[in-house]
Amino acid sequence: MNARTCQIPDPRPQLAEGSQSTIAGWQCASCRHPLALPAPWCPLCHGPLETTTWGPGGTTWAATVLRVPLPGRTPPMMLAYIDLDEGPRVLGHLTSETNERPECGTRVRLIGVTAAGDLLFAPNQDDS
Repeated sequence: MNARTCQIPDPRPQLAEGSQSTIAGWQCASCRHPLALPAPWCPLCHGPLETTTWGPGGTTWAATVLRVPLPGRTPPMMLAYIDLDEGPRVLGHLTSETNERPECGTRVRLIGVTAAGDLLFAPNQDDS
């Protein structure tokens, strides 16, 4: 039996080409549903998709702090689901001075990716 190598695509949203603050994405041409991951058609209405970008601003929908070590990652790590302005919900890491979980509804902005390639967000200093 021969072992075959299979290339599995990266399931994480990706930054737009040449950008550190926007995510490559898609939007349905019919119903305007936003997507951060590629699809053959809109999952809601099966309409055609148009390419677009999302970010950098968003709002935390839910967040947690992981305090246990994981391979290749050092705790504590803050993870949050972020509702991008006018866009989809994505999972990303958060920066923080205190390592405390942010409240839901906290404004954040995309600042790039972590060394492991995960989306990285920071609290938005412009919003009070």
